[in-house]
Amino acid sequence: MTTQNPGLFPGLFIAFEGGDGAGKSTQAAELAGALESRGLTVLRTREPGGTPIGEILRSLVLDHGHGHIDAHTEALIFAASRAAHASQVIRPALQRGEIVLTDRYIDSSVAYQGAGRDLGTDAVRDLNEWATAGLQPDLTVLLDVDPALGRRRRTAGEAAEDRLESEADDFHTRIRAAFLDLAAARPETYLVLPAHLPVRELAAHILGRVDSLLSRPHSRTA
Repeated sequence: MTTQNPGLFPGLFIAFEGGDGAGKSTQAAELAGALESRGLTVLRTREPGGTPIGEILRSLVLDHGHGHIDAHTEALIFAASRAAHASQVIRPALQRGEIVLTDRYIDSSVAYQGAGRDLGTDAVRDLNEWATAGLQPDLTVLLDVDPALGRRRRTAGEAAEDRLESEADDFHTRIRAAFLDLAAARPETYLVLPAHLPVRELAAHILGRVDSLLSRPHSRTA
């Protein structure tokens, strides 16, 4: 399979990954604010979702009340949502020279369906690389969260867990291990941070790594 590195585009593509309750959306918002304050154009998006059809698929796969969803169907729904997201949202934004921040990307399917559902990480990765035409992030920020901490965060106050969040702790333990394995295999494209650190400290680490990417000479063509 041919991998399309986003370095071919004038924009910058950053994915935030980690288990449920890791603080991905919080850190994406912190980074977006810091970059926008410099006059940079930032697109924040999420998976599953990010497009009209993706949001419908998000509801089907995450909300309770849609009946049993087997593991293969679940993986295909996520891949379908991601295909639309990459084609309709991410790639056009990169071609416009924007900085794209996505809350979850391919690694989430590899971890959740490949490892968590035991479908096989290689099979799920291949499916999603095909769905996205090989589009990969310039940087993946992995917020490593202990499953117990993640659950405490998710259930704080009146919050209710979605269909995947409510899975047993051993499911989330397998997911955590899979994320760490992915980062260990390609350390040059990952920033792994412990999710229990204070929000501002995490944000400073992330911005520092992004600044190093932004300072590199770009020879990108759409």
